[in-house]
Amino acid sequence: MNWILVIVGGAVGAPLRYLTDRAVQRRHDSLFPWGTFAVNTVGCLILGLLTGAATAGAASSEVQLLVGTGLCGALTTYSTFSYETLRLAEDGATFYAVANVAGSVVAGLGAVCGGVALAQALWA
Repeated sequence: MNWILVIVGGAVGAPLRYLTDRAVQRRHDSLFPWGTFAVNTVGCLILGLLTGAATAGAASSEVQLLVGTGLCGALTTYSTFSYETLRLAEDGATFYAVANVAGSVVAGLGAVCGGVALAQALWA
């Protein structure tokens, strides 16, 4: 049964990532990979909320598999982040490459911490 939850979450997360990435990137005329940045940051926020909820006993192991492993696993993408950063560096857009790495780490950690804090405030 657990693997079905992961599959269902992934089946929602993967197209959501693709559609969100394309929608965000289409709105920005920039070399910076805003679409990947957005999905990774949102994924961190969702995972932070889930972690805080699980810590408070408000999220079952089934929800953790569905949302955390399935949805967030398919929504976020470290490989695309790495590829896009390498592509920026190879194309001579060093500032964008460094900004992508630094911004992604700061935004991701901020989103996960904010999500945990919000969940603790809601379910404490």
